[in-house]
Formats: sequence, C-alpha cells, structure tokens
Amino acid sequence: MADTYDFGLVGLGVMGRNFILNVADNGFTAYGNDLDEEKVNALIEEGGDTAKVNASTDAETFVKALSTPRKIMLLVPAGKVVDIVIESLLPFLDKGDIIIDGGNSFYTDTDRREAYLKEKDINFFGAGVSGGAKGARRGPSIMPGGSREAYQFVKPIFEAVSAKYQGEPCVAYLGPKSAGNYVKMVHNGIEYGLMQLTSEIYDLLKKAGDLSNDELHETFATWNAGRLQSFLVEITSGIFAQKDELGEGDLVDKILDKAKQKGTGKWTSQNAMDLGIPVPTIDIAVSMREISALKTERVMADGIYNRPSLAPVVKDSLVSKAEKALYFSFIITYAQGMHQLADASKEYGYELQLGEIAKIWRAGCIIRAALLADITEAFQADANLQNLLLSPSFADKVQETVTSARELVAYGATHGIPLPGLSNSVLYFDAYTSGRLPLNLIQAQRDYFGSHTYERVDRDGIFHTEWEK
Repeated sequence: MADTYDFGLVGLGVMGRNFILNVADNGFTAYGNDLDEEKVNALIEEGGDTAKVNASTDAETFVKALSTPRKIMLLVPAGKVVDIVIESLLPFLDKGDIIIDGGNSFYTDTDRREAYLKEKDINFFGAGVSGGAKGARRGPSIMPGGSREAYQFVKPIFEAVSAKYQGEPCVAYLGPKSAGNYVKMVHNGIEYGLMQLTSEIYDLLKKAGDLSNDELHETFATWNAGRLQSFLVEITSGIFAQKDELGEGDLVDKILDKAKQKGTGKWTSQNAMDLGIPVPTIDIAVSMREISALKTERVMADGIYNRPSLAPVVKDSLVSKAEKALYFSFIITYAQGMHQLADASKEYGYELQLGEIAKIWRAGCIIRAALLADITEAFQADANLQNLLLSPSFADKVQETVTSARELVAYGATHGIPLPGLSNSVLYFDAYTSGRLPLNLIQAQRDYFGSHTYERVDRDGIFHTEWEK
C-alpha cells in the first residue's frame, strides 16, 4: 500500500470508478471513497494493485491517505448531496486542501460553496466533465474554473486523463469562480439543441423519404465521414443498426418517445433569458422534451386532428438537403451557446476565452465535432467576435446551407412534420441578420398603453407621445 495517494475521488458510481481508474492508468496513485461497500470493493478489485488504486467507506481514512495539498474530486449528484459530502470531509482537511466538484452543479451553488470554503482556507472549484462513462475512462473533456493557483496542483492530473485532440489535452483553466460549471451548463444546453435537431432530421427522412433503418444507418455514417463528423452523428448511425435483444426488429423502433432531462438544458435556457441572450434552438429543445412527456395527451390529440398527406419527394435530393440543413442548424446552435458564454463572461466576471472553450470541446465531450475546429479558429482570429455568424469564415458555410434548411422547414410545416429546432434555427438566423425588425410597432404599442417611451431613428433622446384615441 502506498504511504499517500496523489488524488482522491468521492462517489464510486460508474463515472467515478471510471475516472479514478483513468487517473491510475496515467501514472498517478488514486484513492476512492463511497458509503457503499460494494462499490469500494469493486474499485479495489478492478484496480488490481492497492499501491495504485485503493478505496474506503470511511471519510477520515480516505482524507488521511492523500498527499497534501489534498486534491479531492466529487462525482456525486448535484444539489444537497454535494454539501453533505463537503461537511463530512471538512473535519479532516487542512488549510490549502482542494475540493473539486465534478458534477453538474448549478453555477450559483458553486459560487456559494467557494465563498463558504474560502473562509475555512479550503480551495474549491467546479470542473465540468463531459464524455459520459466511456469518456471518464478513456479521456473526457474537462472544464475547470475557480482558483487559478489551486488549479496548478490539479493541472498535471487533469491534462493526463483528459481526451487529446491532435496531441493537445482537452482541458484548460477557464476562469474564476463558477466559470467551469457555467461552461459545462451551456455545453449541455448546446447538447440539447444538437440532439433535438438530429431527431428532427431522422423524423423527416423516415416520414417523408421512407428511409429504412438500414438506410438511415448508412446515411448518418456517410455524414459522419464528412463535415458533420461528430460524436452525436456517429452514435446516431450506430443506433439505427442496433437490433432488439428482447424481441425481433430494430431497437430504436421499440423505444418510447418520451425524453427525460436532468435540468442543465433548462438552466441554460432560463439563464439566457435572464441575460437577455436569444437561444431559441436550445429553448425549443427543452420544450420538446416537455411536450414528449405528454404522451397520453399526444395520442389523444393525434386521434382528433387530421394530418396533411405527404407529398412525394426524391429520396436522394431529400437526403442532400437534410445534410445541409443539419449542418446549418448545428452552426446556429453553437453560435447561440457561444453568444451566451460571451455575455455571461462579462456579466459574471469569468474572463472566458471562447477560442479556448471550443478548443477543449474538440474531443472527449458529447458535443465534440469537426465543426469545433473551425469555431476555434474563428474565435482565435477574433477574440472579441460577438457572434459566430459575424465571422467571415462562417458566412459561406451558412449561405451555402440555409436555403436547404428553409425548404425543409416549409415542407415540414406544409405536411405536418414538426421541425421546431430547425424552424427556430432559421427564424433566429433571419431575425439576427435583419437590419430592421418590426419591433418599432411594439415600442409604439408599449408607449400607447403604458407610456413606456421609445427612441427614434432620426434623433437622440427618449420620447413619449400622447397618442390620439
């Protein structure tokens, strides 16, 4: 048994066990802690050598087994559990020790915990971890934020265990306070948007193009070999090839169409509204999960209303337009998320570098995609870029694909195929690129009924009119 261990981790579920084994595989000794004795024993058995990987159910034994300053990561459910675990560790910690919250904690909770522990001379920071269970084992994307000085003690471990993109680690110090948890929250919001868009394109291809699951598998595989290369497109191709082990046919057709959520997408949407940043593709992705939960009502409504008959389409043409539309809407979703990050950085003092964020998302995480290499370059070329749509390098990409998105939105609206994510992406693009919107009328209405005043296009100042009744 080692005298002391380099890294500690609380929470030995699938994510925690995989992460700690990843740490051990990369040359660091690691010690785990969990109240569940079976999970502790499972880690010890899988680790194989207690000099490299060990664990205990006892908090004091766990803390004393770690080298100082102690580096303790929590991979436990967000919320009160995090506070309970922190309180269980505090009696055994020393000044300068480091606690890292690797869960999906709400960013204001991270700010509260950092302030609380700072009074006790304990360093605390949030580190978003993306990549799922497999990513935790093989290399996730890690988004740490908090004390820059404390991060230096953890940096060698995080860089070793993280995913690599062309040899570069997919982890970087992002900023002070809750910057890491906030970036992970928006990452998840983007994830919601991309997943919704992918499901809509699947629905369109199946209903309008009558593509079989085998054809869908091949289509998404082909797309994944091109500019749409991404983790989500890759696994979508694989999903269509999965047979049902409990019966005949393909598994995807047996899965209930009710999508669950853990809240990070909703947090992204709510916070964007607080900031005044439009993220309609992400908003509707959250709403569609809520609509999907109304299964009984949807089935009843389906029996009441007639749906338009589908017009014939040329399959190859539909597939080509779908690829362009999905690429367009992926760009729009990333643009919305990055815009929110840029504004939040100013509002909360995060000092975020958007190019650095896109860079560490290129591998390991759920939203990793070839497109992120282009996004990284765009923000590195202009660190003050206000919106991805303003980047000259993206103008041609958008112009070349938006027409297909418009045509599919029109087809879906005409023939009763819901494409809300794609529709909202087109609407956002049209609104954002309109030099003049009809909101002058809204300002006039507000002044008419509430004396809320308005500004003019031809002179400076604030104005009010006594409108004729």
